[in-house]
Amino acid sequence: MAKIKLTFPDGSERQYDAGTTPAQVAGDIGPRLAKAGVAAKLDGELVDLGRPIHEDSSIEIVTFDTDEGKELYRHSAAHVMAQAVIDLFPGTKLAIGPAIADGFYYDFDSPTTFTEDDLPKIEARMREIVDSDLEIQRQEVPLAEARELFSKQDNPYKLELLDEIDDDRVTLYRQGDFVDLCRGPHLPSTGRLAALKLLSLAGAYWRGDEHRQMLQRIYGTAFARQKDLDRHLQRLEEARRRDHRRLGRELDLFSIVDEVGPGLVLWHPKGALIREIIEDFWRRVHRERGYELVYTPHIGKLSLWETSGHVEWFAQDMYPPMEVEGQQYLLKPMNCPFHILIFKSRMRSYRDLPVRMGELGTVYRYERSGVLRGMLRVRGFTQDDAHIFCRADQLEEELIGVVDLAQYMMRAFGFDEYEVELSVRDPEHKQEEYIGDDASWERAEAALVAALEAKRLSYHRAEGEAKFYGPAIDISVKDALGRLWQGPTIQCDFNEPERFDVTYATADGSRERVVMVHRTVLGAMGRFIAGIIEHVAGAFPVWLAPVQVVVLPIADRHADYTGEVTRQLREAAVRVEMDARSETLGHRIRDAQLQKVPYMLVAGDREVESGTVSVRARGEGDKGPSQVSDFLRSLQAELGPPV
Repeated sequence: MAKIKLTFPDGSERQYDAGTTPAQVAGDIGPRLAKAGVAAKLDGELVDLGRPIHEDSSIEIVTFDTDEGKELYRHSAAHVMAQAVIDLFPGTKLAIGPAIADGFYYDFDSPTTFTEDDLPKIEARMREIVDSDLEIQRQEVPLAEARELFSKQDNPYKLELLDEIDDDRVTLYRQGDFVDLCRGPHLPSTGRLAALKLLSLAGAYWRGDEHRQMLQRIYGTAFARQKDLDRHLQRLEEARRRDHRRLGRELDLFSIVDEVGPGLVLWHPKGALIREIIEDFWRRVHRERGYELVYTPHIGKLSLWETSGHVEWFAQDMYPPMEVEGQQYLLKPMNCPFHILIFKSRMRSYRDLPVRMGELGTVYRYERSGVLRGMLRVRGFTQDDAHIFCRADQLEEELIGVVDLAQYMMRAFGFDEYEVELSVRDPEHKQEEYIGDDASWERAEAALVAALEAKRLSYHRAEGEAKFYGPAIDISVKDALGRLWQGPTIQCDFNEPERFDVTYATADGSRERVVMVHRTVLGAMGRFIAGIIEHVAGAFPVWLAPVQVVVLPIADRHADYTGEVTRQLREAAVRVEMDARSETLGHRIRDAQLQKVPYMLVAGDREVESGTVSVRARGEGDKGPSQVSDFLRSLQAELGPPV
């Protein structure tokens, strides 16, 4: 029997018979690894545990606790769900069913309209398939054989996917009488699925194209241990409790209504006040850091975005042009061309640089209806946009300044944890997906790396995530549930100045091209506020709360006194309301609690006589009596951002 040498992650080596499988190797190492292993890596390639090994290779047994292991595990769960749906609902056609973050889904074209009541039935059938412990078999077949199989099933979705495969052979995965087109790898058998749960239904267009067939999508999740699934379901329940769409309605912050259109937000008075507070803080901080604030129009000539490259590279996200007096105009998708033209409106000297230009600018993006979600994904939004025009020798310092500003703003809003990515080009598609030459991209990337290193920030290099005009630092903030939200982005751009011929006068009178930095530290205001809502579960810190204090007279005879207390607070710039409705005190306290007001001041006969108020704090309850002046002094520290 021929022998092969396998090299393990720790550098050790062992000899095995040719044809040995990773499953056998895992068993040789120990029963715990054999039980935990879900796949293997052979020379870096993820493969099934049952794949025979015929050559010397490096090997690593992959467990559920790795990202790759979770994805494979949940992809296998998606196949089990698809098998269950096919069993229960004859005539259903399969589309696609990938693993996603924390779960999986499968899209179905079915003559039956699924309902929430169907999910327990499907889940029960999945458990039967798991209990059957069906072997999951990988088969490599000729492309023509696969076409014949899915033609017999009358499945246009799999046939379309086959049309896009260049190879003359494809892989199928079988479990019992179920078969699916799939690259794999998968678990060795269905019995390896320990804990699973179906979560929800949704509609989804085939290939995300609203002009194509609407399919039914079922979401689920799976874990290797029941306790981990239970913990995950608790997190999902907490996420539902914090959902900004539900809290936005309950706290009367915003709405999105059919009469206006999907993805277009109506800001109610309380939500508008929160936004105003954030924007005023943003303006103050930016002026302190040397930014000049501007306003620009909501539309502009199409030629502007032809020059910038957006028409060529960003067209799918822009609204169609409109004609005005024979000229083509666009709803602006970006603010950059306007800021460039403001910079170019007069001659600039090297002494004038850097110029830091900021705007709370409203832009419009054509988002498909299927991806819209509350204030997280919309069609019109205001973003804290800014552009820095500087000399090449100033670039690193400016980037460090922006990173410092981003950290300051994140701290101000209670985001202390975040992850950083350096978004760079896909090296395999430099020409098709990006503008500019290699030298410019390399200079931009080097400057971003230098800024991150100067701020001692660890980062992950994300190939293929760069914008079409330049690389970027992308920061994701972590909320109270450990979820990541899109946060600050800092983009270095040598290309737009070239396209718009943006220059400055050097010391010797010659013209030099500026370097441009695109940056946002909060992002879209709606998305940012949605993130805060979910981070604090609607219980805004005092400085952001639309109503900071509610004053409650116990009876009508106490209204004059509480009216005077309200006046004192208002004169001290506290956002205060008096609730003197005829409802019981308990009812009014409950209403203030539901509105998550930070403080309630209650006054009855005793308080009127002593000139005090009884203080109730959100989440703490009754804190006892206090002089109004003492309460105001204690409140002062909470009336501004904590930075």
